[in-house]
Amino acid sequence: MGRRAVTQWCHEILEMHLPENGLYVDATMGNGHDTLFLCRLAGERGHVYAFDIQEAALENTRKRLEREGAEGVCSLIRASHVEMGAYLAPGTVDGMIFNCGYLPGGDHSLATRPETTIKAIQVGLGLLKTGGVMGICLYSGGDTGFEEKARVLSYLKGLDAHRYTVIVQEYHNRGNHPPTPVFIFREC
Repeated sequence: MGRRAVTQWCHEILEMHLPENGLYVDATMGNGHDTLFLCRLAGERGHVYAFDIQEAALENTRKRLEREGAEGVCSLIRASHVEMGAYLAPGTVDGMIFNCGYLPGGDHSLATRPETTIKAIQVGLGLLKTGGVMGICLYSGGDTGFEEKARVLSYLKGLDAHRYTVIVQEYHNRGNHPPTPVFIFREC
């Protein structure tokens, strides 16, 4: 077994807890890796909504899904993850992924920010079904990464423990500020 990337680890954990053929959200589409993972999980009877504000992210994801024959189960939406509630009803989503930071290969000045990420997480929690799971990959680098990680973790610490279980993991033996995988399980 080789080194696991944080996204691979998040996919493995989510796959253990999410039903097949469900309704899923990729809150930060990027280059479409998480979107493709969710499309495979959705199968032919489920659906994925993927959000990003950058046209390059939509184009990169569209091409990835076309190459893999997965474009039919996904809606690619050029909008902020804060706006997810305009596209999905409360309590309908089985699983959701946030991969914070910037678009790999893109403009590093366009990155997730603490205030909008926290607001989007709040929106996302309202969209999750009871039993739904949210995965978040937090990065510590870049201009806002350290602040975003600290503020998001502080916000999550205050979530109602009767409604949500929040699991924060870490790469304990890796240097250079490795990413932090977080999982939120909606209990009721």
